[in-house]
Amino acid sequence: MAGVSGDVRKVFIFTTTQNYFGLVSEPWDQPLMYSCPEVNNFLDDGNQMLLRVQRTDAGVSFSSAIDFADTKDKVLVFFKLRPEVITDQNLHNNILVSSMLESPINSLYQAVRQVFAPMLLKDQEWSRNFDPKLQNLLSELETGLGIVLRGSDTNSSKLNLKEDDTRGILTPSDEFQFWAEQAHRGNKQSSKERASYFKELFETIAREFYNLDGLSLLEVVDLVETTRDVVDDVWRQTEHDHYPESRMLHLLDIIGGSFGRFVQKKLGTLSLWEDPYYLVKDHLKAGISICEQWVIACNHLTGQMWQRYVPHPWKNEKYFPETLDKFGKRLEEVLAVRTIHEKLLYFLPAGEEKIMCLTRIFEPFSGLNPVQYNPYTEPLWKAAVSQYEKIIAPAEQKIAGKLKNYISEIQDSPQQLFQAFLKYKELVKRPTISKELMLERETLLARLVDSVKDFRLDFENRCRGVPGEASGPLAGKNLSEVVNNIVWVRQLELKVDDTIKIAEALLSDLSGFRSFHRSAEDLLEQFKLYEQEQFDDWSRDIQSGLSDSRSGLCIEANSRIMELDPNDGSLKVHYSDRLVILLREVRQLSALGFVIPAKIQQVANVAQKFCKQAIILKQVAHFYNSIDQQMIQSQRPMMLQSALAFEQIIKNSKAGSGGKSQITWDNPKELEGYIQKLQNAAQRLATENRKLRKWHTTFCEKVVVLMNIDLLRQQQRWKDGLQELRTGLASVAQCPLAWQSKWEGPEDPLQYLRGLVARALAIQSWVERAEKQALLSDTLDLSELFHPDTFLNALRQETARVMGCSVDSLKFVASWEGRLQEATLQIKMGGLFLEGCSFDGSQLSENHHDSPSVCPVPPCCVGWVPQGAYGPYSPNECISLPVYTSAERDRVVANIDVPCGGNQDQWIQCGAALFLKNA
Repeated sequence: MAGVSGDVRKVFIFTTTQNYFGLVSEPWDQPLMYSCPEVNNFLDDGNQMLLRVQRTDAGVSFSSAIDFADTKDKVLVFFKLRPEVITDQNLHNNILVSSMLESPINSLYQAVRQVFAPMLLKDQEWSRNFDPKLQNLLSELETGLGIVLRGSDTNSSKLNLKEDDTRGILTPSDEFQFWAEQAHRGNKQSSKERASYFKELFETIAREFYNLDGLSLLEVVDLVETTRDVVDDVWRQTEHDHYPESRMLHLLDIIGGSFGRFVQKKLGTLSLWEDPYYLVKDHLKAGISICEQWVIACNHLTGQMWQRYVPHPWKNEKYFPETLDKFGKRLEEVLAVRTIHEKLLYFLPAGEEKIMCLTRIFEPFSGLNPVQYNPYTEPLWKAAVSQYEKIIAPAEQKIAGKLKNYISEIQDSPQQLFQAFLKYKELVKRPTISKELMLERETLLARLVDSVKDFRLDFENRCRGVPGEASGPLAGKNLSEVVNNIVWVRQLELKVDDTIKIAEALLSDLSGFRSFHRSAEDLLEQFKLYEQEQFDDWSRDIQSGLSDSRSGLCIEANSRIMELDPNDGSLKVHYSDRLVILLREVRQLSALGFVIPAKIQQVANVAQKFCKQAIILKQVAHFYNSIDQQMIQSQRPMMLQSALAFEQIIKNSKAGSGGKSQITWDNPKELEGYIQKLQNAAQRLATENRKLRKWHTTFCEKVVVLMNIDLLRQQQRWKDGLQELRTGLASVAQCPLAWQSKWEGPEDPLQYLRGLVARALAIQSWVERAEKQALLSDTLDLSELFHPDTFLNALRQETARVMGCSVDSLKFVASWEGRLQEATLQIKMGGLFLEGCSFDGSQLSENHHDSPSVCPVPPCCVGWVPQGAYGPYSPNECISLPVYTSAERDRVVANIDVPCGGNQDQWIQCGAALFLKNA
């Protein structure tokens, strides 16, 4: 560059151009370049403000204006801050240098986004002195340029942007934003709906990616799995036009890049060689897991799942995120170095060797950041690792013997032996230690061979049995038989895979390794055949069921959604439980990597389309079929109107304004409206039932309180409690008749209170006579008791105790002819009334036309006698009449044999019955 060496201005221009375009120096020796008029004008003319440089086949071309015709090539632009001649003094103060790649929009957008917006909007000093209006304009400029660049601006058709143009999509958040913008700015309604659908799918992960740097490593481990499911849903959707394959490929790539940069940033905050081992290990394992899981997800989706997905197959080769995979392996190497160091510290004696190890072992890595992986840092890393291995070589010699002694103590326990080799895997892989542990490794190989044999035997014994039984596969929760069997054999596969991996890592140089490896691979192949057999049997069964209308697998879009069973009146939804199970099986089997036959997938798609509505309808049907069990029987009349309204909606499931056609599955708008009506009616009925049940409980509690009040001493408390009860009943609006019947005696509260007081006074009289031993000698009126049947049962128990027999061996008898000879204890009972005929103490007689409907009965002696004892009357000459508590005949106290003269049917027909007088 001798020709221009005297002009520092041209040296600056030409050197910058040469470095930017990566040119060799020879062309700059040309005198033509030195005398380029465009360069001279830019430097020597204050009015010439701009110099454009562009690469050509001949070298480079200079221009005083920017050519907008073609922006595919790289462009370098020099421009002045002030209209001045360029001199040595103002060269670096008046010239700005900029470049353009791909398009001026992209260049401007990236400059605003990466340089000017952060500086002017986020920097405290600049943002404080920057007009807020200008800040808003700058933000709007950045947003607008981003929209145009992402191709989501419908007014930018002149730019010829297509959906598969992803130049403006640099991060996952850009992709999510693209669909959000398309949902608002699309040209067609169908395009907006499609974009909105993708937007909703991406919303599951959009917030996490937007705040990715604020998440922890473990949170991103979970995000990887969620992201995998989301992109799978996006690819598999069939509601709209398919997601472009080129765009999905780009999305998978930038997601992997985001994960890699996130891991680099998080691990960059640690001192990987100095921080505590447990902390470094946890972070590295999480980072490795993120990289591995995304690599596996991409490989599985694009290499298996999507290639077999008939509605939208993946046509390209499987996508493999190579950079992320190599970055993950770099992290594994870092973890191995730290782990070996930790194991060395464990085995080395506390002394000088240990101190030397601590101080020197990480020296090769000084000045090298291991998380910065790229092709330029890889040679430096390999050189550092090589030097590190030389440093630890002497320590390995000392450790080998100790590790050998440790393993020899546990080699009789296969499980402990396996765990020991797994724990010290990094040390055993070292050549020196591996050679020293030859016999121990042979022992481990023998144990692994036995393990494979055990796995084979266990599989052969269980593979044909019923899941959950002793001779069948182990059973999991919520899994159908086919899925359970496949999951069970997959677990066996994982165990065999673990043995293969440990053998490949530590035992590949042993003579018996190939035989072991072949046996293990044969067993894995047997597992694969079993899996496929299970899947094929399931496919045949399902496809056979599809042709059988009784199988529950058939659903027609134009069929009725539900109807009342004419036999038992139950509500049935035309969406069988077997369809729900099929959906779960299809989803689980797809996740396990199986290709679902098109016929089954089609049925599953139809079933999935209506699954949400079917589940709601099944809930409504269950509510309808079980609401009677949830109601308190006495409250059912109170809920009759609501129940009839609910039933009317079910019966009148008509569509359209005229209500002429039945609502079917393929009428989503009518179906949604009908479901809403059903849910509202069910909710009203359930709310009313809950309200009444609550009042029922409240009333019961209040009645219990009333029953525990002493009416003679606490009359005011009784009145207050009764008033609360009345207020509650008034709020319910009506009181069930069945509730009123529970209150014995008159319905009038005043009369009821009088009856209660009379009974309370009578009870006091009974207590006084009992204390004087005179109770059983007087005539007793059982109507004075609250529970006369309880009194008679107490008499029965006392009789049995005195006679020394069981209560079941006694019978109740009555006599109007005097005392009972066979009764140990007896009472004289009065206050009886007879309805339907007359009784004079000797036998029953018919009523005359002027006879009262109810007549008093003379007192009688009653008691309990042995079953075999003769009563006062012959069985052929008497009739057993019930004794009721009141004339309403709602509660029986006892049954008494009354002499009738022999014609028993006559008295049954006249409705003869006894009852206690009303108190």
